[in-house]
Amino acid sequence: MSKPAIITNLSATDTDRIIEMAWEDRTPFDAIKMQFGLSEQNVIDLMRRQMKLSSFKMWRARVQGRQTKHSKLQVDGTDRFKCTLQRQITLNKISKR
Repeated sequence: MSKPAIITNLSATDTDRIIEMAWEDRTPFDAIKMQFGLSEQNVIDLMRRQMKLSSFKMWRARVQGRQTKHSKLQVDGTDRFKCTLQRQITLNKISKR
């Protein structure tokens, strides 16, 4: 199975940001699609390739069916992508304040 062209053309910074957004509870997949053009399935494929198997399974269990990750399931009025109080994440590691 070959990788979609859009995933192979991502820079390391873009890949890092997509992973960060995928882990955020309140960032819907639609936000990732709007910013990077990746569908939910593309994000899942990217996460599968970039993460250890145990981390990927934990992430999938966390986001599967989560209301905040799917815009159609969100409560009206929830339109932010990232909490203003959330820590800055760089290179997939949470930086200390």
